[in-house]
Amino acid sequence: MTELALAQQALPQNGFLDIEVDPTLDLVEEISRLKREKNAIILAHYYQEAEIQDIADYIGDSLGLSQQAAETDADIIVFAGVHFMAETAKMLSPEKKVLLPDFKAGCSLADSCPPHLFRKFKERYPDHVVVSYINCTAELKTLTDICCTSSNAVHVINSIPKDRGIIFAPDRNLGHYLIKKTGRDLVLWNGTCMVHEIFSHEKITKLQLRHPEAKFLAHPECEPHLLEMADYIGSTSGLLRYTQENPATEFIVATESGILHQMMKASPHKTF
Repeated sequence: MTELALAQQALPQNGFLDIEVDPTLDLVEEISRLKREKNAIILAHYYQEAEIQDIADYIGDSLGLSQQAAETDADIIVFAGVHFMAETAKMLSPEKKVLLPDFKAGCSLADSCPPHLFRKFKERYPDHVVVSYINCTAELKTLTDICCTSSNAVHVINSIPKDRGIIFAPDRNLGHYLIKKTGRDLVLWNGTCMVHEIFSHEKITKLQLRHPEAKFLAHPECEPHLLEMADYIGSTSGLLRYTQENPATEFIVATESGILHQMMKASPHKTF
């Protein structure tokens, strides 16, 4: 049984340990003290709340955070993110203890592709290469030939011989984007990220009318009709980098709102 599973087993049904915290305690100082005492580091995904990002040792995309953590001499990794991110950190740092502050912090995209159903889906295409987006469970990764990120997905698809069929999972929106970018005929699993599905074409159009000089940035997990409107499409890190390098002073950003904290810190004179 994995350490992650053992930790889950020890929790009450609601997934939280019921610990009373002294209201006079300086939480930032106490967290810093515990980090020093236990030789721990805190990783925070760009999508986390601003207060959590501000106490983190590293802030970034999920894979990048796990790679950074693997290079440290920390004994404990506290991953302020979702379940699959903690799994990735454990894969890259098997000798370290990985803690997930909220064990029920799930991902709608990862949850949309149950491995037992995907296994049956995969059996229908026995000669296909399976490419999975890193935002999936550890179990799904075991059914995968190549795992990609949103940054290198186009390169990965282009690296596969043209006479080979390809299954892409779990995000159908990213899959449609890859079909358009590479011209390959991908077999797509029908999964999506709930957050990137809720953006309204009408609301974005209204924002553009109110801010005609603003650049519209979108994550490739957004629906195809929104990506067609975008001035730039990229990973969370790519979106952040674009706002720093582009001379525009206004940006409409279609992804999780947590990234706006880093955008505003990096470019305080710009509007998001």
